[in-house]
Amino acid sequence: MTPDTSVASNNELNLFEALIPLLFLIVMLGLNVYIYGDDALGGANQFVLLLAAAVAAIIGFSNKVSYREMIAEVSENFKSTTGAILILLMVGALAGTWLLSGIIPTMIYYGLKILHPSYFLPATVIICSIISVATGSSWTTSATVGIALIGIGKALGVPMGMTAGAVISGAYFGDKMSPLSDTTNLAAAMAKADLFDHIKYMAFTTVPTITLTLLIFTIISLTQETTGGAEAGTMMATIKETFNVSPFLFLVPIVVIVLITRKTKPLIALLVGTLLGGVFALIFQPGIVSQVAGAESLDWKSGYKGVMNSMTTNIAIKTNNPDLNDLFTAKGMKGMLGTIWLIMCAMVFGGVMDAIGALSRISSALLNMAKSIFGLFAATVASALSLNITASDQYLSIVVTGKMFDKAYAERDLAPENLSRTIEDAGTVTSVLIPWNTCGAYQSGVLGVSVFDYFIYAFFNYLSPFMTLLFAALGIKIKRLSKSLK
Repeated sequence: MTPDTSVASNNELNLFEALIPLLFLIVMLGLNVYIYGDDALGGANQFVLLLAAAVAAIIGFSNKVSYREMIAEVSENFKSTTGAILILLMVGALAGTWLLSGIIPTMIYYGLKILHPSYFLPATVIICSIISVATGSSWTTSATVGIALIGIGKALGVPMGMTAGAVISGAYFGDKMSPLSDTTNLAAAMAKADLFDHIKYMAFTTVPTITLTLLIFTIISLTQETTGGAEAGTMMATIKETFNVSPFLFLVPIVVIVLITRKTKPLIALLVGTLLGGVFALIFQPGIVSQVAGAESLDWKSGYKGVMNSMTTNIAIKTNNPDLNDLFTAKGMKGMLGTIWLIMCAMVFGGVMDAIGALSRISSALLNMAKSIFGLFAATVASALSLNITASDQYLSIVVTGKMFDKAYAERDLAPENLSRTIEDAGTVTSVLIPWNTCGAYQSGVLGVSVFDYFIYAFFNYLSPFMTLLFAALGIKIKRLSKSLK
């Protein structure tokens, strides 16, 4: 995704008016959760986002903002999410061909062989951290090993919310710390900090946070009662009966990860992974391909239909184990449409809020409240969080906060690494905790676990803002601009 770095301001708008659409949204979302529960993401929340955008538009009209200006900003928001939407569609296709080819079942098979409930959760954090540091992408990590780890966790009897929390914790650790990450580069650029100074300075708060996260997951793993471990052998036998399990199938995810590490665009890497998955399905699972195509035997026509069905629509591969039947389903590109719908409605709300100057007004008000060094850090955290909620996009959270606060940090003799670190600790990692944020919508859609289910277990993501505030309150590793210039 390419962020729009322009931020609209409006001197006619006061703070109370800027907050009205946000307060309306929070109240209506709370009502939806009360009435619909997890089903609120089926459409009710999307419509509420549009209603909140309408409230913001009415306030904009009363403050001399034209309809054309609002639509133009919404259009810019849509443009900035084009890459994310295409990636979502490609992830749906990839998940389908990786199931059809036996890649995901093979990952689950070997995962059940190696991983045990007593250390599964911390191992998940470590695996996702390594992949994410290597690729620089939390999204790619979730779409590849994340999906397989969700399946392994379910087979082991670990609640899906816990597994998703571990996947997301590890994925966002790598997303923060990798020099290949777009958010890492963007945060450094917006704060005018050197990239590697930024990464080095982030380590002071990030390493304690990931260590604490691993400790919590280790305690949970050691104390959690699971029912699936004893059935692992039966599940492995069923997987082997249903699919042609082969280590050669790991070649496809390895190719995708190598492409990403070599700075290939994620969309291209995922397309290559999807097509290779289809080819491997024809080679390794011809019987399953013909079954998905509704044919008695495999020929060029049933092969094409089976692979295409796996990419585009729902498929289910039946076994004699009901638990595995739940795992061996994929929704293809069609299954991502609900998530895309949510993102588009969120971009309408965020676009109108930006056009009327509400985002700028809220950030400015937070900045004006910062009377001390700690207050400045707290205001930065609050700005990043509020923008993740209102703008519904982590890039806007980073861009707006960076633009609003860079002068204030310089005026108080604070090196830019303080700002870039705080933006990442509060903006990048918390985006996934907001259901209608692009990141929350993506991770929920890809992993098949609602934000409400994984929220409490995404320890790394919500501990990070507290860690950065703790360092600020105690004056630990607060780099001064005057010293860094010497």
